[in-house]
Amino acid sequence: MTRTITIDPVTRIEGHSKITIQLDEDGQVADARFHVTQYRGFEKIGEGRPFYEMPGLMGRICGICTISHSLASALACDEIMGVRVPDTAVKLRKIINYASILQSHALSFYYLSAPDFLLGMESDPAKRSLFGLLQSHPDVARDGVALRRFGQQVIEWLAGKRIHQTWIVPGGVASPLSAEVRDRILAELPHIYEILERGIVSFKRSLEDYRDEIRTFANFPTLFMGMVDAENGLMEMVNGRLRVVDARGQMIVEGFDVHDYPTYIGEAVEPWTYLKFPYFKPHGYPDGIYRVGPLARLNIADALGTPRAETEWAEFRELNRNVVLSSFHYHYARLIEMMHCAERIEQLLNEPDILDERVRAQAGPNAEEGIGVVEAPRGTLIHHYKADRQGRLTWSNLIVSTTHNNLAMNRGVLQVAKQYVDGTRLTEGMLNRVEAVIRTFDPCLSCSTHAQDQLALAFELIGPDGTVLDEVKRS
Repeated sequence: MTRTITIDPVTRIEGHSKITIQLDEDGQVADARFHVTQYRGFEKIGEGRPFYEMPGLMGRICGICTISHSLASALACDEIMGVRVPDTAVKLRKIINYASILQSHALSFYYLSAPDFLLGMESDPAKRSLFGLLQSHPDVARDGVALRRFGQQVIEWLAGKRIHQTWIVPGGVASPLSAEVRDRILAELPHIYEILERGIVSFKRSLEDYRDEIRTFANFPTLFMGMVDAENGLMEMVNGRLRVVDARGQMIVEGFDVHDYPTYIGEAVEPWTYLKFPYFKPHGYPDGIYRVGPLARLNIADALGTPRAETEWAEFRELNRNVVLSSFHYHYARLIEMMHCAERIEQLLNEPDILDERVRAQAGPNAEEGIGVVEAPRGTLIHHYKADRQGRLTWSNLIVSTTHNNLAMNRGVLQVAKQYVDGTRLTEGMLNRVEAVIRTFDPCLSCSTHAQDQLALAFELIGPDGTVLDEVKRS
């Protein structure tokens, strides 16, 4: 008889999900799926609200990516207003987004995944956590806490609070930067560079210990998508164009305008999860599988534009001849991106106009549609709004970073389960590796479960013996 193994919940990620593994009659893996079991309908919540409320409202989608959602929302609202955002405000928006990415990457790497690296994939699950790291590797744990504290502190110094701020507004930001705050942030950066250099060196030394995981953790050909600047192909997190490359590093789309995303990105649904399945439209579903986030951004960029990170990026790209395919290297990419974020914060703080007090353009609704796209910690984030003549939202669509990776996460779960899970002699360590491949993507599920129209749903009535008594489906 066939059997199903259920991992519920998936641990050390943000949000609620489970993994089901289907075994055949010989106890070998036949199929595996990643199910997202929560739903949040922010597209509907926004309907009827004035457009200028959206950055504050959408920032409440998530306590981790609150900045990225507020910023993507504000960019869409800028277009509804039809204004040119002051240059200093653009730079301040970028600074706070870099701080958000840095603190989120620190959370993912040090708090959620480092226990697997440093304590072992098959170590005691009761100790396989940040608290276990505090006992066995206190210096590493303290470094992770310090990095996250710095990112959150920058957010608080700029926006007044660490989460659910209202500083990012349509037309710019609510208040200018003071010289005191600028100097305070700059004074912290030498220590941050020391921590990051230590972390990168240590992680590179450990890569040889994870050859099997590198080979099997969602390691397969896909497309990669991320943002670059229009002029030089540099990594960009805000105000860029979206580039798509294939698994050989060949350019599929040099850089399309974010307003053209419906031409390139489709969204499919399945009845067994609340998470949609975006795909690259020219390749169809599900062949149009692509990945976003730190790994993708390092794969698609021509350069990073910051010296410390660019040195590490050049070494990173040597891992594979064309592009880096193993999703295990999302962890490595996060460390490099944290260095890049710190350097970009320093560069922007030293811009001559960074203390300019003109940081907001004012206007009412002048257009009936707006699209905002940024690179969030987990990848490309799209906010698309339509409004009536009074500026009230009539429709919205969100394609959230984690959602882009859904096809790859599901294929990765199956790849790892086939490699490690043996139903005839099941161990906790086998199942932890299945969870660990999901952690490489660092999914943020509260952010990602949205619906443009109707989701495909399946309801099952299950009897005491486990048999399905009745089933209702909505496609």
